[in-house]
Amino acid sequence: MRTPAPGVTAAARVPVLLGPAFVAAIAYVDPGNVAANLTAGARYGYLLLWVLVAANVMAVLVQYQSAKLGLVTGESLPGVLGRRLRRGPRLAFWAQAEVVAAATDVAEVVGGAIALHLLFGVPLPLGGLIVGVASMVLLATQDRYGQRRFEGVVVALLAVITVGFLVGLLVSPPDAGGVLGGLVPRFAGADSVLLAASMLGATVMPHAIYVHSALVRDRHGRSPEGSGRRLLLRATRWDVGVALVVAGAVNIGLLLLAAAGLQGTEGTDTIEGAHGAIVAALGPAVGLAFAIGLLASGLASTSVGAYAGATIMEGLLRRRFPLLLRRVVTLVPAIVLLALGADPTWTLVLSQVVLSFGIPFALVPLVRFGRDAELMGADRNGPWLHAVLCVVVGLVVVLNVALLVLLVA
Repeated sequence: MRTPAPGVTAAARVPVLLGPAFVAAIAYVDPGNVAANLTAGARYGYLLLWVLVAANVMAVLVQYQSAKLGLVTGESLPGVLGRRLRRGPRLAFWAQAEVVAAATDVAEVVGGAIALHLLFGVPLPLGGLIVGVASMVLLATQDRYGQRRFEGVVVALLAVITVGFLVGLLVSPPDAGGVLGGLVPRFAGADSVLLAASMLGATVMPHAIYVHSALVRDRHGRSPEGSGRRLLLRATRWDVGVALVVAGAVNIGLLLLAAAGLQGTEGTDTIEGAHGAIVAALGPAVGLAFAIGLLASGLASTSVGAYAGATIMEGLLRRRFPLLLRRVVTLVPAIVLLALGADPTWTLVLSQVVLSFGIPFALVPLVRFGRDAELMGADRNGPWLHAVLCVVVGLVVVLNVALLVLLVA
């Protein structure tokens, strides 16, 4: 880390160090979130609002742990795992992480394809291909101009997503009483539990946990102990907090939009139907903004997903793969599903269920490493924070077990 210039205070340098968390936060506002949150709001109103609030609090804790691991060790989470696991467990861990990454990519490409269909009438398979090519251009920005430029492009897309998804709340504001009632934890049958697990999988994202440590590593490298590391950790806390407040506001806004304007409307269990209902209820301008936000979400999130996939392969297979090659390989399943005529919205929702099963595999080693004195040194987690993180992992595992039981039943 460079020494600050004379006269430049540590506080003044903090904003310059922000950025990696905003890239990771894109994973929290991808098209899978749109499908899960719109479906939950349209079907159950404000009932599952508490799930999003709780998941966002968990996400802040988790993403900071991932970023801190990358900053202190100079390695990504998959890299630490790849170094510590024997060959058999390492390959098995890579296989499940790849399934999660593939599910992520399907959601993001399908969401972008739906947006292009809504905006221009582009057939879904062609739209998916266009999204894939556009994401290659975004990834080429990172390869050619460096991570700071890539972060700038992603932050600009995040701004488009935020405006596109939240502008409808100005036209149809939520009911204050309903919002307060939605903060009380409860369910309304097995389907609501399935949706809650889908929302959790769309909010606490395994690939975001893996990639955040790599983003911090690639931006800052390994920071030695001392004032420089303390400054970076402070900047990282601000980075994570602000980025996930924005992402959380978008997710909550989507559910509130559906609860306030779409509840009980037929056809809102699909993104296309929800878009049509938004246009009918709130006007074409709001519908256009929503579709543009969805397109920005698909483009940005699929680029970050490819970055995460390359990080997983590099750390667990111990081989470095070009980002663009990774993008081509993971694009194929999404295009095939679209060409076969799979229902796009339920493809998105079910992809989030797959993601929810991958969360414990990312969370358990992250929490364990955070308490490892040999790995983290003086920056290892204290007993209270470790206990809180263990509770978070326990809640996620319990919800996933409940989901498995419901799916089998």
